[in-house]
Parts: sequence; structure tokens; C-alpha cells
Amino acid sequence: MAELRVWLIRHGESDSNVGGPSSTPGETPLTAIGHRQAAQLARAIPVPPGLIVSSPYWRARQTAQPAMDRFPGTPSEVWPVQEFTHLGSLDGRSTTVQERRPYVQAYWNRADPDLREGGAESFADLVARVRDCLARLGKHRPGPIMVFTHENFIKCVMWVLLNQPGAIDRRAMLSFREFHDSNTVANCTGVELRSTESGRFVLLPHRIAWSPPPR
Repeated sequence: MAELRVWLIRHGESDSNVGGPSSTPGETPLTAIGHRQAAQLARAIPVPPGLIVSSPYWRARQTAQPAMDRFPGTPSEVWPVQEFTHLGSLDGRSTTVQERRPYVQAYWNRADPDLREGGAESFADLVARVRDCLARLGKHRPGPIMVFTHENFIKCVMWVLLNQPGAIDRRAMLSFREFHDSNTVANCTGVELRSTESGRFVLLPHRIAWSPPPR
């Protein structure tokens, strides 16, 4: 079986990233800088992808669009690789990242991997989505596959591949939070995965930053 390359790319700069308020996580758009980042990224893609995947969230789809425009013959699909949104009690309320920070801290301090706060996704749900995504990627040939997604989703993929966690319990959740806080994935950058002979993916040590994001 031929080696499969996967590029996981975080969306461009969004309104929320620069302190703007949002009420529905999936509808946050890119800023003007984010659009320029997406256009520059598309121009820098080194080889034609075999598949372009996007999160259903608007900022990821906007980031993917220039790549789809450059490679109109490449199939594109929307997969459930959206951001981890765990504060269901704030859904529908217009808040900024700063205003959400104490709620986020309280959520992680509780470290309950099965908690669906306000009916939102749990940490265990996020890990299940990551594992489902990796299994789905492994069924696709040829590559490379471009996946336009989000920071927490990319970090969870990295953590899963590096740590191979078993039970998703309190210890696993705290381990991920420590990993999350010690790693950064900038807008319009990402990571590369390669498949192994056994069909698993490994995380390559370099980061994807084909060209400096414009400011």
C-alpha cells in the first residue's frame, strides 16, 4: 500500500482570534488578514492534493476555498473535524474569548471527560471524533489529503498519535490539557501525517508553514 500524506491546516485568522464577539461557534468568519492568509497558503501548496476536506465551520470553509479554486479538479468534502466547543451554556450568547476564559478554565479544572456542559460535546466525544477521522483518512487513496480544521482538533490529533491513550479518563484529559498549553498551532499553519505499513499514522516533526502568513 502506498504511503499516504495528510496535511492538517488550521483556519486563517478569524474575528474571534482578534477579540471579536461570537454567539455561534460555527459562524465566526475570517478577518481580511485571514482571507489573505488563505489565499497565500493556497498559492504555496507544493503538489496537487488528492482530496480537500473542510470542517463545517465557516472560517474553515473560507480558508479551504482558495485551495479548491486553485485545484478545481480535486474532490472536496465536509467532515466533522470542527473545533472542540464544550461550553454549551454560552451558546447563543455573544461573548469574546476573554469573557469565555473563566468558563473555559472551570471546565478544564473539573477534568470530567464525559461532561457535556449545557449539552455540548465532551472531551471523550472529541477524542472519538479524532479517532474516527484518522480511520476515515486511512481509507483514502491517493493523497495527499488537505484537511482544513481548527487548533484544538489538530492538537488532539497530535496528542492521540504521540500518546496512544487508552481509556479517556480524568488523567487522560489532564494530560491533553498540559499538551495543549505547551503547543501552538498558528493560523494557516499545521502538521503533516504519514501512514505506516501497518496502516497507522505517524506525526512528522516539522510544522507546515509553506510561506509566512501575511499581516
